Order: sequence, then structure tokens, then C-alpha cells
Amino acid sequence: MNGPDRLPLRSVLLAGLLACPAAGDAAGDPNRPLLASLVAGQAAGAGCLPADLGLGKAAWRHLLDRYFPGCGIAGHERQLDAIPEWDDLRKLLLDHRARRSPAELMAANIVATACAGRDHLWQDLGLASREELSRLMWVNFPGLARANTGDMKWKKFLYRRLCANEGIYVCPAPSCGVCKDYAKCFGPEN
Repeated sequence: MNGPDRLPLRSVLLAGLLACPAAGDAAGDPNRPLLASLVAGQAAGAGCLPADLGLGKAAWRHLLDRYFPGCGIAGHERQLDAIPEWDDLRKLLLDHRARRSPAELMAANIVATACAGRDHLWQDLGLASREELSRLMWVNFPGLARANTGDMKWKKFLYRRLCANEGIYVCPAPSCGVCKDYAKCFGPEN
């Protein structure tokens, strides 16, 4: 959940993460501020991601050691139900990755994991805004970002692409039916 009460904590955590010097070439990786935002959001209790962002313990430790060494941040423990299409979502993302940073592999896992959430994808990721998610998509998965010509909501767009790959053309994301913005997403495209 992204509420106004979480914004000050999130901002403090984000500033602390970005103040930590990165290891090696991670300092210049365009993913560093995006990863910092994901970590800060989760640690502030935003989104639906587990404490390791869905990466598993080894990859989570690698992310912290490489991008934010010595920061000592801990996430909120929470469980997220696995979704059967996780592998397909990850493959879709990886098939369109920029191939400029190893962090793209982590981003694919994190985004696929967050698709199990019940809110907009940027909220499920614990990001500060939809624009931040769009930046994450452009940096990591530019082919998909370019294909989203109608500025469709990202979770809807990913599921629609996934279903189109399977020849299915009516395909809501798993949480669409309970979303307060259902009418906005499933109304006419502008």
C-alpha cells in the first residue's frame, strides 16, 4: 500500500540507499536509482513484494552487496502467492531486455513477481509513481516500452502481450476484477 504516511520514511530510506557508494561499475548503472526505489518502497511497507523482492536470498544479497553495500536495510516480511504465469512473464520481459546491465535479470524477476499483486504494477512494486515504472521499463525492457504505444497500464499491457503470444485476445491481469480502476483500464483506449 502506498499511502501518504509512508512517503517520508520511503524518502529517507531512498536517500540513505543512494548515499551508499556502489561497488564497481554499479554506480553508473541506470538501474541503481530504480533498484533503490524498489528497495526503499518495500522497506517502507509499500507494495506487495516479499523482503527479498522475489529474488531469493542469494540474488537479494548480491543486489545489496553490489548496488548498496553497507547500507544494512531490511525489508518487510510478507508472503505473496505464486502465479502460474510467472515463468512466462519473466520470459516475456527477458526476451525484450536491453542487454546493457546484469540488473535486467533481477528487474525481470521483480516485475514478474509483482504481477501477483492486487494493485497497479507500480504500486505492487512499491515504486513512487507510474512514471518511475515506465522509466524501469524503458531502461530494462525497451522493446516492450516502445510497443506500449497507447500508454496502457503496465500490468494490463504485459498480460495482453503474454496472451497475444498464446493466441488469446481477451486477457485481463489476475487482479483486474477487484481493482478500483477497472473502468479506466477496460474502457476505450485513447
